[in-house]
Amino acid sequence: MSNTTYSDDDDLRLGALGYKPSFRREFSNLATISFAFSIMGLCSSIATTLNTPLLLGGPTSVTWCWLLGSCMCFTLGSSIAEIVSAFPTCGGLYTASAQLCPKSHRAIVGWIVGWLNLLGQIAGISSTEFGLANMIWAAVSLSSPTFQLTQGKTVGLFAGLLIVHGLLNTFATRYLAFATRGFVFVNLGTTVVIIIVLLATTPRSEMNSAAYVFGNQGIVNQTGGWNNGIAFLLGLLSVQWTMTDYDATAHISEEVRRAAYAAPAAIFIAVIGTGILGWLLNVVLMLCSGPIESLPGISGSAFLQIMALRMGTNVALFLWSFVCLTAFFVVQTALQACSRMLYAFSRDHGLPDNGYFGHIADFTKTPLRAILLTTLLSIIPGLLDLASPIAANAIFALTAIALDLSYIIPIFLRRVYANHPDVNFRPGPFYMGPGLLGLAANVTCISWTLFVSVIFSLPTEFPVTKINMNYASVIVIGVIFLSGVWYVLGRVVNSVVAHRHYHGPMSNLDAETKARLGLGEVQTDLPSISEKEKDRAFVSPS
Repeated sequence: MSNTTYSDDDDLRLGALGYKPSFRREFSNLATISFAFSIMGLCSSIATTLNTPLLLGGPTSVTWCWLLGSCMCFTLGSSIAEIVSAFPTCGGLYTASAQLCPKSHRAIVGWIVGWLNLLGQIAGISSTEFGLANMIWAAVSLSSPTFQLTQGKTVGLFAGLLIVHGLLNTFATRYLAFATRGFVFVNLGTTVVIIIVLLATTPRSEMNSAAYVFGNQGIVNQTGGWNNGIAFLLGLLSVQWTMTDYDATAHISEEVRRAAYAAPAAIFIAVIGTGILGWLLNVVLMLCSGPIESLPGISGSAFLQIMALRMGTNVALFLWSFVCLTAFFVVQTALQACSRMLYAFSRDHGLPDNGYFGHIADFTKTPLRAILLTTLLSIIPGLLDLASPIAANAIFALTAIALDLSYIIPIFLRRVYANHPDVNFRPGPFYMGPGLLGLAANVTCISWTLFVSVIFSLPTEFPVTKINMNYASVIVIGVIFLSGVWYVLGRVVNSVVAHRHYHGPMSNLDAETKARLGLGEVQTDLPSISEKEKDRAFVSPS
Protein backbone atom coordinates (compact mmCIF):
# COMPACT_ATOMS: atom_id res chain seq x y z
CA MET A 1 0.00 0.00 0.00
CA SER A 2 1.32 3.50 -0.83
CA ASN A 3 2.44 5.99 1.80
CA THR A 4 -0.33 8.32 0.65
CA THR A 5 -2.95 5.69 1.46
CA TYR A 6 -1.40 5.11 4.87
CA SER A 7 -1.41 8.86 5.55
CA ASP A 8 -5.04 9.17 4.54
CA ASP A 9 -5.96 6.32 6.87
CA ASP A 10 -3.94 7.88 9.72
CA ASP A 11 -5.51 11.28 9.14
CA LEU A 12 -8.99 9.78 9.19
CA ARG A 13 -8.21 8.09 12.50
CA LEU A 14 -6.87 11.38 13.84
CA GLY A 15 -10.01 13.15 12.68
CA ALA A 16 -12.11 10.59 14.54
CA LEU A 17 -10.25 11.64 17.70
CA GLY A 18 -11.13 15.28 17.04
CA TYR A 19 -7.93 16.65 15.50
CA LYS A 20 -6.90 17.76 12.05
CA PRO A 21 -3.50 16.68 10.71
CA SER A 22 -0.89 19.39 11.30
CA PHE A 23 2.34 17.50 10.58
CA ARG A 24 3.80 15.62 7.63
CA ARG A 25 3.98 11.85 8.20
CA GLU A 26 7.63 11.17 7.41
CA PHE A 27 8.52 8.55 10.06
CA SER A 28 8.65 5.00 8.67
CA ASN A 29 8.51 1.86 10.84
CA LEU A 30 12.32 1.76 11.06
CA ALA A 31 12.58 5.44 11.96
CA THR A 32 9.88 5.03 14.63
CA ILE A 33 11.57 2.01 16.23
CA SER A 34 14.89 3.83 16.09
CA PHE A 35 13.27 6.83 17.77
CA ALA A 36 11.91 4.64 20.59
CA PHE A 37 15.31 3.02 21.18
CA SER A 38 17.08 6.37 20.95
CA ILE A 39 14.91 8.03 23.58
CA MET A 40 16.18 5.42 26.06
CA GLY A 41 19.79 5.70 24.86
CA LEU A 42 20.87 2.39 26.36
CA CYS A 43 24.66 2.64 26.72
CA SER A 44 24.76 6.40 27.32
CA SER A 45 21.97 6.25 29.92
CA ILE A 46 23.76 3.49 31.84
CA ALA A 47 27.01 5.44 31.57
CA THR A 48 25.29 8.53 32.97
CA THR A 49 23.67 6.78 35.97
CA LEU A 50 26.00 3.86 36.79
CA ASN A 51 27.64 5.75 39.66
CA THR A 52 24.38 5.79 41.62
CA PRO A 53 23.72 2.04 42.03
CA LEU A 54 27.41 1.10 42.10
CA LEU A 55 28.55 3.64 44.68
CA LEU A 56 25.45 3.49 46.88
CA GLY A 57 24.52 -0.21 46.86
CA GLY A 58 27.40 -1.99 45.14
CA PRO A 59 27.65 -4.37 42.16
CA THR A 60 24.76 -6.55 43.36
CA SER A 61 22.49 -3.51 43.28
CA VAL A 62 23.63 -2.77 39.70
CA THR A 63 22.79 -6.22 38.34
CA TRP A 64 19.64 -7.15 40.23
CA CYS A 65 18.01 -3.73 40.27
CA TRP A 66 18.29 -3.55 36.49
CA LEU A 67 16.70 -6.98 36.07
CA LEU A 68 13.92 -6.25 38.55
CA GLY A 69 13.27 -2.75 37.23
CA SER A 70 13.26 -3.73 33.56
CA CYS A 71 10.65 -6.44 34.22
CA MET A 72 8.44 -3.90 35.96
CA CYS A 73 9.05 -1.37 33.18
CA PHE A 74 7.87 -3.97 30.70
CA THR A 75 4.43 -3.98 32.35
CA LEU A 76 4.35 -0.17 32.23
CA GLY A 77 5.55 -0.04 28.63
CA SER A 78 2.91 -2.56 27.55
CA SER A 79 0.16 -0.65 29.34
CA ILE A 80 1.26 2.61 27.72
CA ALA A 81 1.51 1.03 24.26
CA GLU A 82 -2.08 -0.16 24.60
CA ILE A 83 -3.33 3.38 25.26
CA VAL A 84 -1.10 4.96 22.60
CA SER A 85 -2.53 2.53 20.04
CA ALA A 86 -6.04 3.75 20.88
CA PHE A 87 -5.09 7.46 20.97
CA PRO A 88 -2.29 8.11 18.42
CA THR A 89 -2.09 11.90 18.84
CA CYS A 90 0.85 14.20 19.59
CA GLY A 91 -0.71 14.87 23.01
CA GLY A 92 0.06 11.27 23.95
CA LEU A 93 -1.16 10.12 27.35
CA TYR A 94 -2.14 13.69 28.21
CA THR A 95 -4.85 13.60 25.53
CA ALA A 96 -5.82 10.03 26.38
CA SER A 97 -6.18 10.66 30.12
CA ALA A 98 -8.84 13.31 29.62
CA GLN A 99 -10.83 10.92 27.44
CA LEU A 100 -10.69 8.06 29.95
CA CYS A 101 -12.63 9.77 32.73
CA PRO A 102 -16.12 11.33 33.13
CA LYS A 103 -16.80 14.69 31.48
CA SER A 104 -16.85 16.50 34.80
CA HIS A 105 -13.25 15.44 35.56
CA ARG A 106 -11.68 15.89 32.13
CA ALA A 107 -10.32 19.39 32.55
CA ILE A 108 -8.61 18.81 35.90
CA VAL A 109 -7.28 15.38 34.88
CA GLY A 110 -5.88 16.75 31.63
CA TRP A 111 -4.38 19.66 33.55
CA ILE A 112 -2.57 17.48 36.12
CA VAL A 113 -1.30 14.91 33.61
CA GLY A 114 -0.25 17.64 31.20
CA TRP A 115 1.85 19.50 33.76
CA LEU A 116 3.37 16.31 35.21
CA ASN A 117 4.30 15.12 31.73
CA LEU A 118 5.79 18.47 30.75
CA LEU A 119 7.77 18.64 34.00
CA GLY A 120 9.11 15.11 33.51
CA GLN A 121 10.04 15.64 29.88
CA ILE A 122 11.81 18.93 30.51
CA ALA A 123 13.69 17.36 33.42
CA GLY A 124 14.52 14.41 31.15
CA ILE A 125 16.03 16.66 28.48
CA SER A 126 17.94 18.63 31.08
CA SER A 127 19.28 15.57 32.92
CA THR A 128 20.37 13.84 29.71
CA GLU A 129 22.12 16.95 28.40
CA PHE A 130 23.67 17.47 31.83
CA GLY A 131 24.87 13.87 31.71
CA LEU A 132 26.32 14.39 28.22
CA ALA A 133 28.22 17.47 29.37
CA ASN A 134 29.69 15.49 32.28
CA MET A 135 30.58 12.61 29.94
CA ILE A 136 32.51 14.96 27.65
CA TRP A 137 34.36 16.50 30.58
CA ALA A 138 35.05 13.00 31.96
CA ALA A 139 36.85 12.17 28.72
CA VAL A 140 38.86 15.40 28.99
CA SER A 141 39.77 14.62 32.62
CA LEU A 142 40.90 11.10 31.70
CA SER A 143 43.12 12.28 28.84
CA SER A 144 44.43 15.34 30.75
CA PRO A 145 44.77 14.49 34.48
CA THR A 146 45.75 18.07 35.33
CA PHE A 147 42.51 19.50 33.92
CA GLN A 148 40.46 21.36 36.51
CA LEU A 149 36.70 21.03 36.01
CA THR A 150 34.46 23.74 37.45
CA GLN A 151 30.69 23.93 37.78
CA GLY A 152 30.70 26.90 35.42
CA LYS A 153 32.34 24.86 32.67
CA THR A 154 29.80 22.05 33.12
CA VAL A 155 26.81 24.39 33.00
CA GLY A 156 28.26 26.35 30.09
CA LEU A 157 28.77 23.22 27.97
CA PHE A 158 25.33 21.96 29.02
CA ALA A 159 23.63 25.17 27.85
CA GLY A 160 25.61 25.27 24.62
CA LEU A 161 24.66 21.70 23.74
CA LEU A 162 20.99 22.43 24.42
CA ILE A 163 21.07 25.38 22.04
CA VAL A 164 22.59 23.15 19.35
CA HIS A 165 19.82 20.59 19.86
CA GLY A 166 17.21 23.31 19.70
CA LEU A 167 18.58 24.51 16.36
CA LEU A 168 18.70 20.97 14.96
CA ASN A 169 15.07 20.42 15.90
CA THR A 170 14.00 23.36 13.75
CA PHE A 171 14.62 21.25 10.66
CA ALA A 172 11.65 19.88 8.74
CA THR A 173 10.23 16.50 9.79
CA ARG A 174 11.59 14.66 6.75
CA TYR A 175 15.16 15.54 7.74
CA LEU A 176 14.58 14.57 11.37
CA ALA A 177 13.07 11.24 10.28
CA PHE A 178 15.98 10.56 7.92
CA ALA A 179 18.56 11.24 10.63
CA THR A 180 16.66 9.20 13.22
CA ARG A 181 16.84 6.01 11.16
CA GLY A 182 20.50 5.55 11.97
CA PHE A 183 20.24 6.27 15.69
CA VAL A 184 19.30 2.71 16.64
CA PHE A 185 22.35 1.21 14.94
CA VAL A 186 24.76 3.54 16.76
CA ASN A 187 22.97 2.94 20.07
CA LEU A 188 22.78 -0.85 19.98
CA GLY A 189 26.00 -1.29 17.99
CA THR A 190 28.04 0.68 20.53
CA THR A 191 26.56 -1.35 23.38
CA VAL A 192 27.40 -4.70 21.73
CA VAL A 193 30.96 -3.60 20.85
CA ILE A 194 31.65 -2.44 24.41
CA ILE A 195 30.42 -5.78 25.80
CA ILE A 196 32.63 -7.75 23.41
CA VAL A 197 35.75 -5.62 23.91
CA LEU A 198 35.43 -5.65 27.71
CA LEU A 199 35.19 -9.44 27.77
CA ALA A 200 38.06 -9.78 25.29
CA THR A 201 40.43 -7.48 27.19
CA THR A 202 39.76 -8.66 30.75
CA PRO A 203 41.84 -11.68 31.80
CA ARG A 204 39.77 -14.47 33.27
CA SER A 205 41.86 -14.34 36.45
CA GLU A 206 40.97 -10.65 36.96
CA MET A 207 37.22 -11.00 36.52
CA ASN A 208 35.15 -10.55 39.66
CA SER A 209 33.46 -13.60 41.13
CA ALA A 210 29.79 -14.47 40.69
CA ALA A 211 29.28 -13.86 44.43
CA TYR A 212 30.58 -10.32 43.95
CA VAL A 213 28.42 -9.60 40.89
CA PHE A 214 25.25 -11.39 42.00
CA GLY A 215 25.60 -12.25 45.70
CA ASN A 216 26.19 -10.91 49.19
CA GLN A 217 29.81 -9.95 48.51
CA GLY A 218 28.56 -7.36 46.04
CA ILE A 219 26.44 -5.42 48.54
CA VAL A 220 28.58 -2.39 49.33
CA ASN A 221 26.59 0.18 51.31
CA GLN A 222 28.15 3.63 50.98
CA THR A 223 25.10 5.76 51.81
CA GLY A 224 26.38 6.63 55.26
CA GLY A 225 23.11 5.94 57.03
CA TRP A 226 20.62 3.74 55.16
CA ASN A 227 20.41 0.01 55.81
CA ASN A 228 21.48 -2.43 53.09
CA GLY A 229 17.94 -2.86 51.82
CA ILE A 230 17.39 0.82 51.07
CA ALA A 231 20.93 1.17 49.70
CA PHE A 232 20.20 -1.71 47.32
CA LEU A 233 16.89 -0.20 46.17
CA LEU A 234 18.46 3.18 45.42
CA GLY A 235 20.08 1.38 42.49
CA LEU A 236 16.70 1.32 40.74
CA LEU A 237 17.32 4.90 39.59
CA SER A 238 19.52 3.73 36.72
CA VAL A 239 16.97 1.44 35.09
CA GLN A 240 13.97 3.65 35.84
CA TRP A 241 15.66 6.74 34.41
CA THR A 242 16.90 4.84 31.35
CA MET A 243 13.60 3.14 30.60
CA THR A 244 11.28 6.11 30.81
CA ASP A 245 9.75 8.64 28.41
CA TYR A 246 7.90 5.75 26.77
CA ASP A 247 5.26 8.09 25.43
CA ALA A 248 7.84 10.13 23.50
CA THR A 249 6.96 7.95 20.53
CA ALA A 250 3.31 8.87 21.01
CA HIS A 251 4.21 12.57 20.83
CA ILE A 252 5.48 12.10 17.28
CA SER A 253 2.59 9.82 16.28
CA GLU A 254 1.09 12.53 14.06
CA GLU A 255 4.36 12.35 12.11
CA VAL A 256 4.36 8.52 11.91
CA ARG A 257 2.88 6.36 9.16
CA ARG A 258 0.37 3.80 10.45
CA ALA A 259 0.76 5.39 13.87
CA ALA A 260 -1.73 3.16 15.71
CA TYR A 261 0.44 0.17 14.74
CA ALA A 262 3.96 1.59 14.52
CA ALA A 263 4.05 3.73 17.69
CA PRO A 264 2.96 1.05 20.22
CA ALA A 265 5.03 -1.63 18.45
CA ALA A 266 8.10 0.59 18.68
CA ILE A 267 7.53 1.14 22.42
CA PHE A 268 7.08 -2.59 23.03
CA ILE A 269 10.18 -3.60 21.04
CA ALA A 270 12.36 -0.88 22.57
CA VAL A 271 11.41 -1.81 26.15
CA ILE A 272 12.24 -5.49 25.59
CA GLY A 273 15.48 -4.79 23.71
CA THR A 274 16.71 -2.18 26.18
CA GLY A 275 15.87 -4.38 29.17
CA ILE A 276 17.72 -7.47 27.91
CA LEU A 277 20.76 -5.80 26.39
CA GLY A 278 21.03 -3.38 29.31
CA TRP A 279 21.18 -6.23 31.80
CA LEU A 280 23.94 -7.95 29.82
CA LEU A 281 25.94 -4.71 29.70
CA ASN A 282 25.58 -4.20 33.46
CA VAL A 283 26.65 -7.77 34.23
CA VAL A 284 29.73 -7.48 32.01
CA LEU A 285 30.65 -4.11 33.54
CA MET A 286 30.52 -5.60 37.03
CA LEU A 287 32.53 -8.66 36.00
CA CYS A 288 35.26 -6.42 34.60
CA SER A 289 35.06 -3.54 37.09
CA GLY A 290 38.06 -4.36 39.23
CA PRO A 291 38.24 -3.09 42.84
CA ILE A 292 35.34 -0.80 43.73
CA GLU A 293 37.71 1.36 45.76
CA SER A 294 39.27 2.66 42.52
CA LEU A 295 35.92 3.88 41.14
CA PRO A 296 34.81 6.32 39.81
CA GLY A 297 38.43 7.36 39.38
CA ILE A 298 39.90 10.54 37.96
CA SER A 299 37.23 10.83 35.26
CA GLY A 300 34.38 10.84 37.78
CA SER A 301 32.60 8.22 35.63
CA ALA A 302 32.72 4.60 36.81
CA PHE A 303 31.68 3.42 33.33
CA LEU A 304 34.54 5.21 31.55
CA GLN A 305 37.03 4.23 34.24
CA ILE A 306 36.17 0.53 33.82
CA MET A 307 36.63 0.84 30.06
CA ALA A 308 39.99 2.59 30.49
CA LEU A 309 41.15 -0.03 33.01
CA ARG A 310 40.51 -2.90 30.60
CA MET A 311 40.93 -1.40 27.12
CA GLY A 312 43.52 1.29 27.69
CA THR A 313 42.85 5.01 27.54
CA ASN A 314 42.97 5.43 23.75
CA VAL A 315 40.54 2.62 22.92
CA ALA A 316 38.28 3.62 25.78
CA LEU A 317 38.10 7.23 24.59
CA PHE A 318 37.40 6.11 21.02
CA LEU A 319 34.43 4.00 22.10
CA TRP A 320 33.39 6.67 24.60
CA SER A 321 32.89 9.09 21.70
CA PHE A 322 30.14 6.81 20.40
CA VAL A 323 28.58 6.62 23.88
CA CYS A 324 28.50 10.43 23.88
CA LEU A 325 27.00 10.38 20.37
CA THR A 326 24.25 8.12 21.68
CA ALA A 327 23.50 10.62 24.45
CA PHE A 328 23.42 13.35 21.82
CA PHE A 329 20.76 11.35 19.96
CA VAL A 330 18.74 10.92 23.16
CA VAL A 331 18.48 14.66 23.68
CA GLN A 332 17.66 15.20 20.02
CA THR A 333 14.68 12.82 20.17
CA ALA A 334 13.61 13.92 23.67
CA LEU A 335 13.50 17.59 22.69
CA GLN A 336 11.48 16.75 19.59
CA ALA A 337 8.95 14.78 21.65
CA CYS A 338 8.68 17.41 24.40
CA SER A 339 8.13 20.23 21.92
CA ARG A 340 5.19 18.28 20.44
CA MET A 341 3.70 17.82 23.91
CA LEU A 342 4.12 21.51 24.68
CA TYR A 343 2.55 22.33 21.31
CA ALA A 344 -0.46 20.11 22.11
CA PHE A 345 -0.85 21.58 25.60
CA SER A 346 -0.72 25.13 24.24
CA ARG A 347 -3.17 24.19 21.47
CA ASP A 348 -5.60 23.15 24.21
CA HIS A 349 -4.96 26.40 26.15
CA GLY A 350 -3.15 24.62 28.98
CA LEU A 351 -0.57 27.42 28.96
CA PRO A 352 -1.27 31.11 29.64
CA ASP A 353 -0.19 32.01 26.09
CA ASN A 354 -3.53 32.18 24.28
CA GLY A 355 -2.35 29.31 22.06
CA TYR A 356 0.80 31.16 20.90
CA PHE A 357 3.03 28.09 21.23
CA GLY A 358 0.40 25.84 19.63
CA HIS A 359 1.49 27.08 16.20
CA ILE A 360 2.92 25.16 13.25
CA ALA A 361 5.41 26.98 11.01
CA ASP A 362 4.27 26.96 7.38
CA PHE A 363 7.75 26.37 5.97
CA THR A 364 8.93 23.42 8.12
CA LYS A 365 5.56 22.10 9.30
CA THR A 366 7.02 21.88 12.80
CA PRO A 367 6.17 23.80 16.02
CA LEU A 368 9.12 26.21 15.99
CA ARG A 369 7.79 28.34 18.84
CA ALA A 370 7.31 25.28 21.05
CA ILE A 371 10.82 24.09 20.17
CA LEU A 372 12.31 27.41 21.26
CA LEU A 373 10.39 27.45 24.55
CA THR A 374 11.27 23.81 25.28
CA THR A 375 14.96 24.58 24.76
CA LEU A 376 14.89 27.57 27.09
CA LEU A 377 12.91 25.77 29.81
CA SER A 378 15.29 22.79 29.68
CA ILE A 379 18.25 25.01 30.56
CA ILE A 380 16.72 26.02 33.91
CA PRO A 381 17.03 22.69 35.84
CA GLY A 382 20.69 22.39 34.88
CA LEU A 383 21.43 25.65 36.66
CA LEU A 384 20.98 23.74 39.93
CA ASP A 385 24.55 22.54 39.45
CA LEU A 386 25.77 26.04 40.19
CA ALA A 387 24.20 25.73 43.65
CA SER A 388 25.05 22.10 44.37
CA PRO A 389 26.22 19.22 42.13
CA ILE A 390 24.49 16.74 44.47
CA ALA A 391 21.23 18.71 44.32
CA ALA A 392 21.52 18.75 40.52
CA ASN A 393 21.40 14.94 40.57
CA ALA A 394 17.81 15.25 41.78
CA ILE A 395 16.90 16.08 38.17
CA PHE A 396 17.36 12.40 37.31
CA ALA A 397 14.97 11.25 40.04
CA LEU A 398 12.58 14.07 39.12
CA THR A 399 12.39 12.77 35.54
CA ALA A 400 11.40 9.26 36.60
CA ILE A 401 8.90 10.40 39.26
CA ALA A 402 7.06 13.00 37.16
CA LEU A 403 6.90 10.99 33.93
CA ASP A 404 5.90 7.69 35.51
CA LEU A 405 3.18 9.36 37.61
CA SER A 406 1.79 10.98 34.45
CA TYR A 407 1.73 7.51 32.85
CA ILE A 408 -0.13 5.62 35.55
CA ILE A 409 -2.98 8.14 35.81
CA PRO A 410 -4.55 7.23 32.42
CA ILE A 411 -3.88 3.53 33.10
CA PHE A 412 -5.70 3.84 36.43
CA LEU A 413 -8.57 5.81 34.89
CA ARG A 414 -9.11 3.26 32.13
CA ARG A 415 -9.74 0.58 34.73
CA VAL A 416 -11.77 2.63 37.21
CA TYR A 417 -14.10 4.17 34.60
CA ALA A 418 -14.20 1.24 32.18
CA ASN A 419 -18.00 1.02 32.38
CA HIS A 420 -18.78 4.71 32.81
CA PRO A 421 -21.23 6.07 30.17
CA ASP A 422 -18.97 9.08 29.47
CA VAL A 423 -15.98 6.87 28.65
CA ASN A 424 -15.74 5.04 25.35
CA PHE A 425 -12.35 3.36 25.24
CA ARG A 426 -12.03 1.73 21.85
CA PRO A 427 -8.87 -0.45 21.76
CA GLY A 428 -6.39 0.05 18.98
CA PRO A 429 -4.48 -2.68 17.12
CA PHE A 430 -2.17 -3.20 20.13
CA TYR A 431 -4.41 -4.61 22.85
CA MET A 432 -3.73 -7.01 25.73
CA GLY A 433 -7.38 -7.97 25.89
CA PRO A 434 -10.09 -7.58 28.54
CA GLY A 435 -8.91 -10.50 30.65
CA LEU A 436 -6.34 -11.14 33.36
CA LEU A 437 -3.22 -10.33 31.31
CA GLY A 438 -4.02 -6.68 30.78
CA LEU A 439 -5.37 -6.21 34.30
CA ALA A 440 -2.28 -7.79 35.88
CA ALA A 441 0.03 -5.58 33.82
CA ASN A 442 -1.94 -2.45 34.75
CA VAL A 443 -2.09 -3.19 38.49
CA THR A 444 1.58 -4.19 38.61
CA CYS A 445 2.88 -1.07 36.88
CA ILE A 446 0.72 1.27 38.98
CA SER A 447 1.86 -0.35 42.25
CA TRP A 448 5.49 -0.37 41.14
CA THR A 449 5.48 3.27 40.07
CA LEU A 450 4.08 4.42 43.42
CA PHE A 451 6.74 2.32 45.20
CA VAL A 452 9.74 3.66 43.25
CA SER A 453 8.43 7.23 43.54
CA VAL A 454 8.88 6.89 47.30
CA ILE A 455 12.37 5.39 46.90
CA PHE A 456 13.47 8.19 44.56
CA SER A 457 12.28 10.80 47.03
CA LEU A 458 14.71 9.61 49.70
CA PRO A 459 18.04 11.37 50.32
CA THR A 460 20.96 9.31 49.03
CA GLU A 461 23.62 10.50 51.48
CA PHE A 462 23.85 11.06 55.23
CA PRO A 463 23.93 13.27 57.15
CA VAL A 464 21.29 15.18 55.15
CA THR A 465 22.02 18.85 54.61
CA LYS A 466 20.62 21.57 52.36
CA ILE A 467 23.52 20.84 50.00
CA ASN A 468 22.89 17.10 49.49
CA MET A 469 19.11 17.08 50.00
CA ASN A 470 17.10 15.21 47.34
CA TYR A 471 14.81 17.94 46.01
CA ALA A 472 13.01 15.75 43.43
CA SER A 473 9.84 15.19 45.46
CA VAL A 474 9.79 18.83 46.58
CA ILE A 475 9.81 20.02 42.97
CA VAL A 476 7.11 17.55 41.87
CA ILE A 477 4.80 18.41 44.75
CA GLY A 478 5.52 22.11 44.28
CA VAL A 479 4.60 22.07 40.59
CA ILE A 480 1.41 20.08 41.28
CA PHE A 481 0.45 22.45 44.11
CA LEU A 482 1.14 25.68 42.22
CA SER A 483 -0.57 24.51 39.03
CA GLY A 484 -3.53 23.34 41.14
CA VAL A 485 -3.79 26.72 42.86
CA TRP A 486 -3.58 28.44 39.49
CA TYR A 487 -6.36 26.21 38.17
CA VAL A 488 -8.71 26.55 41.15
CA LEU A 489 -8.31 30.32 41.51
CA GLY A 490 -10.09 30.63 38.18
CA ARG A 491 -13.34 30.14 40.06
CA VAL A 492 -12.98 33.48 41.79
CA VAL A 493 -10.55 35.50 39.68
CA ASN A 494 -10.60 36.68 36.07
CA SER A 495 -9.97 34.86 32.80
CA VAL A 496 -6.20 35.07 33.08
CA VAL A 497 -6.06 32.01 35.30
CA ALA A 498 -6.38 28.44 34.17
CA HIS A 499 -9.89 27.45 35.18
CA ARG A 500 -11.33 30.08 32.82
CA HIS A 501 -9.35 29.30 29.71
CA TYR A 502 -8.57 25.57 29.98
CA HIS A 503 -11.30 22.99 29.40
CA GLY A 504 -9.22 19.90 28.66
CA PRO A 505 -8.01 18.59 25.28
CA MET A 506 -9.92 20.43 22.56
CA SER A 507 -10.75 19.52 18.99
CA ASN A 508 -9.17 21.77 16.36
CA LEU A 509 -11.40 20.60 13.50
CA ASP A 510 -13.45 23.15 11.59
CA ALA A 511 -17.26 23.14 11.80
CA GLU A 512 -17.71 21.39 8.44
CA THR A 513 -15.44 18.48 9.36
CA LYS A 514 -17.05 18.17 12.79
CA ALA A 515 -20.46 17.99 11.18
CA ARG A 516 -19.30 15.32 8.71
CA LEU A 517 -17.81 13.20 11.49
CA GLY A 518 -20.69 13.89 13.87
CA LEU A 519 -18.47 15.39 16.56
CA GLY A 520 -20.87 18.15 17.53
CA GLU A 521 -19.76 21.17 19.52
CA VAL A 522 -18.55 19.52 22.72
CA GLN A 523 -14.82 19.95 22.47
CA THR A 524 -13.74 17.81 25.38
CA ASP A 525 -15.85 14.75 24.57
CA LEU A 526 -14.53 11.63 22.93
CA PRO A 527 -15.88 11.80 19.37
CA SER A 528 -19.12 9.99 18.68
CA ILE A 529 -19.06 9.13 14.99
CA SER A 530 -21.12 7.00 12.68
CA GLU A 531 -20.48 3.28 12.45
CA LYS A 532 -19.40 3.69 8.84
CA GLU A 533 -16.81 6.30 9.78
CA LYS A 534 -15.65 4.13 12.70
CA ASP A 535 -15.05 1.22 10.37
CA ARG A 536 -13.12 3.42 7.95
CA ALA A 537 -11.11 4.95 10.77
CA PHE A 538 -10.19 1.83 12.69
CA VAL A 539 -10.03 -1.10 10.27
CA SER A 540 -6.49 -2.19 9.45
CA PRO A 541 -5.31 -1.17 5.96
CA SER A 542 -4.78 -4.07 3.63
